[in-house]
Formats: sequence, structure tokens, C-alpha cells
Amino acid sequence: MQGFTEITGMVLKAEPIGEYDRRVVILTKEKGKISAFARGARKQTSRLLAATNPFSFGTFRLYAGRSSYNLTEADISNYFEGLRTDFEGAYYGMYFLEVMDYYTRENNEDKEMLKLLYQSLRALMHEKLPNRLIRYIFEIKAMVLSGEFPGMPENEVYEESTRYAVHYIMDSSVEKLYTFTVADAVLEQLAQIADDYRKRYMDRAFKSLEILESL
Repeated sequence: MQGFTEITGMVLKAEPIGEYDRRVVILTKEKGKISAFARGARKQTSRLLAATNPFSFGTFRLYAGRSSYNLTEADISNYFEGLRTDFEGAYYGMYFLEVMDYYTRENNEDKEMLKLLYQSLRALMHEKLPNRLIRYIFEIKAMVLSGEFPGMPENEVYEESTRYAVHYIMDSSVEKLYTFTVADAVLEQLAQIADDYRKRYMDRAFKSLEILESL
């Protein structure tokens, strides 16, 4: 495991360690979800201060020790700063980070999950796309990528547009997900489908979702 390695990914979460250090969880293209220690990252003079915040996407240089990774350098290409000034959008974004932390594992092939996360955060900063629609597309596609989405519920009556939207989400590439809007009636049916399946297949309470649903 020892030696330097360079990965591309996004910081899912960060927590303080000791007086000045941080432990970060990064969803990466090459190694799935990994944890790394960033020495001195909480010092105001540290080059890693901003790079170790959640939503930071870019290239990270790690030193692989015997039992853990140590983050030594970072080149961040997108901080998703728009979410930091959008209260509601930020909580949607934090919810997406939580879902990715739930679904991904170390050394898994999670490249599509990383792409989904990146494109979903970009969509949150698109003024013409409702945040609720982005959420339901994200949830359904995350379940599809994890192999848990069973398809349209049986014995239920849905708008034809709802069926089309669900099949589009299931079959389209991540890059083409956020290219449509729906009528209010279809949005409510997508909400019902996504909520029912999320409660059935995601056995975790998400703190940011609880806050979102109380807004």
C-alpha cells in the first residue's frame, strides 16, 4: 500500500482530528470511497484548508502508508461555491453527499456514482430546474446504479409522462439526466415512487433530508 498515488474525486465529508488535522472521506474515480488524513488542514495558513471541505472536486495526491492514506496535495477544479450561498440548495447537496457515502465502498467500481453526484450538484445550481425534481431523479438513478431499483411499481395508475420519465432516468446516461422538466402532477408521482423505494431500500435516516423536509 505504501507510496504516492493521485486520484480524482469529491470530498463527501470531513471531521476534525486533534487540534489542527482533518479526516476526509473522498469518493474517487479510481478507488471508490476512501478515507484520508490531512495533517494541519484546519490551520488558516494550510493549503488544504479549502480543499478538504465537502463538495470539493478535483485531483488529490495521497501518500499510502501501512494502514491509512495521508492527503498531501490537492488541485480543486470545482468547489461548488454556488451551493454555499444557497441555503436550500446546500441541504440538497449535503443530502446527495450522504446518499453517496451510504452507497459507495472502498475499492468498488463507483465511477458512475461519482459522475451522478457531480452532475446532480451542477443541476442544483441551474435556476430553471426545480430542486425537488433533481432530488427524485438523483434518488432513482442512485438506486438504479446500485442495482436496487425494481422498475415501475405494479398495480398503480400513473400518468404516461411519469412512466416515460422513470424509464428515461433508468436508461439514459448520467450526462443526459437533467435535461427535462415535468408537470406538477408528474412531479408528485415521481415523489411517491422515489420516496416509497427509498424507504424500502435505504435503511438509514439522513440528517440533511430530515432538515429539508422540515423547511
